[in-house]
Amino acid sequence: MREGAASIEPALVAEAAPRFIEATGLVKSYGAVHALKSTDFHLGDGEVVGLVGHNGAGKSTLINVLTGTVERSDGELRVAGSQVAHWSPLEAQRSGLRCVFQELSLCATLTAVENTRLVHRSLRGRRWKTRAAEVIHAALDSVFPGSGVPLNVPMGELSLGQRQMVEIARGFSETDERVRAIILDEPTSSLGPAATQQLLDHIRAAAARGIASILVTHRLNEILAVSDRVVTMKDGIVVSDVPNRGLTRGNLVAAMGNIETVHRRRESGRLTEGPPIVRHEAGPEDQSIELRPGEIVGFAGLDGHGQRERLRAIFDEATRLGAPIAFVAGDRVVEGVFPLWSIRDNLVIRSLDGLSRAGVISAQRADDLARAWFDKMQVRAPDIATPLLSLSGGNQQKVLFARALASEARIIVLDDPMRGVDVGTKQDVYELIKAEAEQGRSFLWYSTELEELENCDRVHVFRENRVVAAFAGGEIEQNRILQASFGAGHG
Repeated sequence: MREGAASIEPALVAEAAPRFIEATGLVKSYGAVHALKSTDFHLGDGEVVGLVGHNGAGKSTLINVLTGTVERSDGELRVAGSQVAHWSPLEAQRSGLRCVFQELSLCATLTAVENTRLVHRSLRGRRWKTRAAEVIHAALDSVFPGSGVPLNVPMGELSLGQRQMVEIARGFSETDERVRAIILDEPTSSLGPAATQQLLDHIRAAAARGIASILVTHRLNEILAVSDRVVTMKDGIVVSDVPNRGLTRGNLVAAMGNIETVHRRRESGRLTEGPPIVRHEAGPEDQSIELRPGEIVGFAGLDGHGQRERLRAIFDEATRLGAPIAFVAGDRVVEGVFPLWSIRDNLVIRSLDGLSRAGVISAQRADDLARAWFDKMQVRAPDIATPLLSLSGGNQQKVLFARALASEARIIVLDDPMRGVDVGTKQDVYELIKAEAEQGRSFLWYSTELEELENCDRVHVFRENRVVAAFAGGEIEQNRILQASFGAGHG
């Protein structure tokens, strides 16, 4: 079994398996921008296809064309053996094609039961709520057994991980319309290790029943764990379409056009010996959290065990005390970006005080600041005037990250900031964080990706809303973190 992969093996799909989706020569243009360039793609019944590529490679556009949310400019599309001309989300739903989008489509003011009704037209009549509750409960229990997600609480009151579970379960749910294929766009970006494993298991179990999946994720080990075939996109075209057998993480990174660098741990001896700039104690049974200048301190543990709440408590306390602190939200849609604004305006909004003189903001200095970080973060867009809504999710996250680093803040709070960001960008950002720390900036970093935490100087592991273990330097290992998360071997 591959190192870091799930404990399941991909099934072998027969070459003659019927094709549920077959796209030929797909083109999608936005003026002079060609998001898809004569792209071919197919998906067989019961097949699991991994779709990889950098942010802006064309993956999201391909998904949107296949699901009917975006009309193709040219090319042919066949679904279930029939050629389709005008394709819409409703027709995709009726054909058995579902999609779990990276940007969650749940209505925040409605419950899980009510959100389920939105996609199942047959749930109507006097007992629709009872039937809808049965449908979503069965789906949640099948995909995420034991999750305990409340069904009658508005989605906006649930954690990001719980909302992700509901979105995924709703995608797999069935009433009078059978699910034949499901597209999962960064489905594990807000899930912890246990829930992620449950989903991967379910994808393979569904494939055995004939339900096909397209898995889009930058977590390449997940692609290797469950896919039968891996399709790589770059600059709007498919550059590789190969069986999974024998593939490695390095193969995928190389196909995307990158060379993965070896992780470089910072020297533990460089930690500041002076007094902490942040010290937080939540209770007598909780370990204290300290942060010194130039430190990178990580928060770990199963999602939903108090990490995000602790980040916010520290941020709120520091803000009240007037500390120069910035927050990078994990849920960029709800509390991060301004989607109708330009890249420039989104990037400089945190730095307006420093850009003004006598109360007047210098447009030139704002442009210069935005361009500098636009280039530094390698945002894939024509220029800083581009509307943020036109960017891929990963590129939106780059802008959000750049907003914090472009500010005068000396403490940066990161709430799982690398959600939906490609492997090449992640490596660049890791090095950027380390370089900023070397200059005296401090970071509090919550991540659901265990390997990211190896970039930290210290890691605090949370369980049941309190810190149960702390590791430093060479002690920061994925197995130790997992053991402490589940209640074994913590100290």
